Amino acid sequence: MADKFLPIKNKDFLADGSDEFWHRDAPTKIDDLYENEADYESKLQTLVQEINELQERMYAHNRYGVVVIFQAMDAAGKDSTIQHVFAGVNPLGVRVNSYKRPSDKELDHDFMWRNFLDMPERGTITIFNRSYYEEVLVVKVHPEIIKTSQRLPEELTDDMDKLWENRYKDIRHVETYFYRNGFRVIKFFLNVSKKEQGKRLLKRIDEPEKNWKFEKQDVVERGFWKKYMNAYEEAINATATDKAPWYVIPADDKKNMRLIVAQLLVNELSALKCTYPEPTEEHLASLKEMAQMIREQDKE
Repeated sequence: MADKFLPIKNKDFLADGSDEFWHRDAPTKIDDLYENEADYESKLQTLVQEINELQERMYAHNRYGVVVIFQAMDAAGKDSTIQHVFAGVNPLGVRVNSYKRPSDKELDHDFMWRNFLDMPERGTITIFNRSYYEEVLVVKVHPEIIKTSQRLPEELTDDMDKLWENRYKDIRHVETYFYRNGFRVIKFFLNVSKKEQGKRLLKRIDEPEKNWKFEKQDVVERGFWKKYMNAYEEAINATATDKAPWYVIPADDKKNMRLIVAQLLVNELSALKCTYPEPTEEHLASLKEMAQMIREQDKE
């Protein structure tokens, strides 16, 4: 689908399973889509306003729901992207869910259970800041989690290759199930470079007001960078479909990243072709009657 506001196309960032995705070929930075700060703010606000209008129309149409998934390495900009892209969208139509290490209660259920509880209602958008994909990313980099924490029967963990294959298959099936029930799944991988991530982590240390964001575990996980990139590559290749594609977004420039995400969301929401309900003759007559009543009341 051609862009409506920015000179970018879905296919420039798309992984839908039609071609193999290779992380080494995915850029982490592109030429700026904005001329200066004012131009960036203007373009972003235009896109946010369009997202808001499309969500309102989707709510009135009441046939579709949308799940937006953000996955990325630490410091890639998930939180700020969600904040800036959805800041102007009616909060009644958008819900954000962030997922950290599973609780004991969550571990007593299947690996997608907690996300199922947070699925959107028709007409609304739900954002997953991390998701069930952690189970084929973090857990794949640290497979010992399976046996030490996840309480699976032993016969299911004897063949780990089979376990990953089955999880990919389950994810594909679930996302197809969502699609068949009118719920679109839009997945973003914010692709930050190791060098840029390092700069951002150091900034969290060097600037006192950012110290609260820093966690030692971020640096520990950074030591597994290559394994994480392999895990992302394998997960995207195994779960990218035409019904639930991945978008791999260059994340070294946060402003570009937000503009791209916003534009792609506009494209995706526009493709739903939602419409406002056509009023019946009875409804129009009732509206005319109510309008006259209001005018009479104002005369009192």
